[in-house]
Amino acid sequence: MKKDIYVVGAVIVENGKVLCAQRGPSKSLANKWEFPGGKIEQGELPEEALRREIEEEMKCKVLVKEKVEHTIYEYDFGIVHLTTFICELKEGTPVLTEHIDIKWLQPDELPTLDWAPADIPAIEKLSKEYTF
Repeated sequence: MKKDIYVVGAVIVENGKVLCAQRGPSKSLANKWEFPGGKIEQGELPEEALRREIEEEMKCKVLVKEKVEHTIYEYDFGIVHLTTFICELKEGTPVLTEHIDIKWLQPDELPTLDWAPADIPAIEKLSKEYTF
């Protein structure tokens, strides 16, 4: 039986554009694009996990706003339950520590990247329903 993995992703918005982060070549889902974030730890609310993960991963602070999407996707390594939230930069500028590249794209440009499968429902929703 596959393990359930609960994760959160930050749709960081600034100046009408969305931050996209590219995974490294040595990670699972190598070179795929994703919303930065990570696992929810025991006893953590999704919003708390997202603030902590962005501080650890991107060395900046975000204000977590409304939920965009919740997706369940079965990978070979487990079943990922991904919840994405709109976030706004509160302090600092995103720094690459875990990712190899970042891009800022307009919502309608998001589908042009090669996204991790769990992120795709949020991408479809953002590219059709959101303007920032």
